[in-house]
Amino acid sequence: MEEKPSSTDSPISPSLPAYPGPPDMVVRSTYIKPQGRKLHDPDVKFEEYYHYSQRTREEEKTLESPLLNWREIVLRKKNAHDAGNEKPGAHSSPNLTAADFANRANRLGISDEEWTNASRAYRTASWGACFYLITIDILGPYGVAFSIGTLGWGPGIALYTVFGLMAGYSGYLIWRVYLGVDSYEFPARNYGDLAFRTWGMAARHVTNIMQALGLLLLLGQVTIQYGENISETSKFRLCYVVCPVLFICAGFGITQIRTLKAYGWVANLAVWLNLLVIFITMGVMAHSPPNYGISTLGSAGSAVDSTTITPDAAGNYPPIIHYSGLPPNSLVGSINGLLSGVLAYAGAQLFVEFLAEMRRPRDFLKAMWGAQFFIYTVYLIYGCYVYHFQGQYSFNPSYQGVSIYAWQTAGNMISLLAALIAAGLYGNIGIKVLYNNILMDIFNAPPLITKPGKIIYACIVPVWWIIAFIIAAAIPDYFGFVSIMSASMLLNLTYTLPPLFCLGFDIQKNAIRAEQGEGFDPTTGQVMRNETTVQRWIRGFFSGGPLQVAINIWHVTYFLASLSMCGLGMYAAVDGK
Repeated sequence: MEEKPSSTDSPISPSLPAYPGPPDMVVRSTYIKPQGRKLHDPDVKFEEYYHYSQRTREEEKTLESPLLNWREIVLRKKNAHDAGNEKPGAHSSPNLTAADFANRANRLGISDEEWTNASRAYRTASWGACFYLITIDILGPYGVAFSIGTLGWGPGIALYTVFGLMAGYSGYLIWRVYLGVDSYEFPARNYGDLAFRTWGMAARHVTNIMQALGLLLLLGQVTIQYGENISETSKFRLCYVVCPVLFICAGFGITQIRTLKAYGWVANLAVWLNLLVIFITMGVMAHSPPNYGISTLGSAGSAVDSTTITPDAAGNYPPIIHYSGLPPNSLVGSINGLLSGVLAYAGAQLFVEFLAEMRRPRDFLKAMWGAQFFIYTVYLIYGCYVYHFQGQYSFNPSYQGVSIYAWQTAGNMISLLAALIAAGLYGNIGIKVLYNNILMDIFNAPPLITKPGKIIYACIVPVWWIIAFIIAAAIPDYFGFVSIMSASMLLNLTYTLPPLFCLGFDIQKNAIRAEQGEGFDPTTGQVMRNETTVQRWIRGFFSGGPLQVAINIWHVTYFLASLSMCGLGMYAAVDGK
């Protein structure tokens, strides 16, 4: 029997007995309390995460889900109903200060009850607030008609349906893994935590880099796109470089909102603003021609066949046409349109951040599936409507395809406000990923709940926005930039990583043989494992019954198919329109 201490720089209780086991059993000591651990301690094994997660889930069953109360949000007053249903001691001890959480040495003085109460106090969001956050995170119907125009009626509708279903399935996988590895003792705060607890440190680093870079590029894309809104509204009299800068300056303020609960009511406003733009453009498009003058800049025809939008010698534009299937000789253009569909459903990389602030994470599925169904319905109805009236002239974004300037300006300005809210959300999560995984891990920055942490966060906000703008502005081909971003980052974050995380979770969970003494012992704080790591992983893959093995094979297939789509998308993005 080999006994390995969990850490060499933390006190281990000498009074705990050795855990009995057969000679070939590997025993890893886990005597250190959760609050005494490093933020991402590789010595904490999957079995310990899983044990504490099941205990937390049982406690959450006794809690009532908080309500999205507008009086509480606006007036900052506590809802009497929620206050009466709080678990006693659900807040941090009044004797604790920010300094107690500031570093690992100080955390050793926090009791187990104080540690878990601090984690409970962080979880306040309702599933209603998450519904609005998911909707504003994902909802972006203004490129759907463009995508259908590059794919045709049949393939466009089919692929939007498939992408919507698979995005929802990916969200379900994230939820399932989160419930199995998150706890009050070891809270999972971001996407990288799922990678770390299912596949290890290397997977965490790769995931964090992808998420941070994806959110940074997404913020840059929104900044450039809505800088165009400002420029078009000014009838191009305002220098274009100034337009994104105005958007960025407004973003500095909204990104100062740190908690997602406080962001919920702002996200609600953004949803209704987007719906208002949709209704305005649908009404105007039904009674006016397309905006022919800008069709060469970003219409479906410019992506698949420029002759369909080229005027004749007399200045007359070709009539509106529709494709039932894929347009002829336009594979690359169709793939780029498909990538706009990927961008339309991208957002799963933020789900863990939403879950981490929910009082009852089990309720997340109601918010997620409700939001996905709402988003899918809006996408198809709006996209098909715009494509019907504008055909190959369907522009991305669609509200700029309105030919009447006054209504075009209305769409520009209303969508600008909604986009500012969405961009603030991307900045909020992106900065938290940077802060929690780089500044706290490497530079020992104080937690965000402390006053110094809040000050550092406020200082990072303008720097983050400026970097996003510089990266996006340095790439002259906007649609190429969107295609590369969608194929390389957003597709993998939404479709490739969730099945990989769930596969790792199921393998490790099903590899545990409790009848043989394996698993985590909370009395001694030891993790017992038989066999080597490779043997356990093979055993875990083929355990759980025929249905579970089939699910494992499906997740491998899903993972590889998503990687293939990533490669195909990168090829189309680089090859051009």
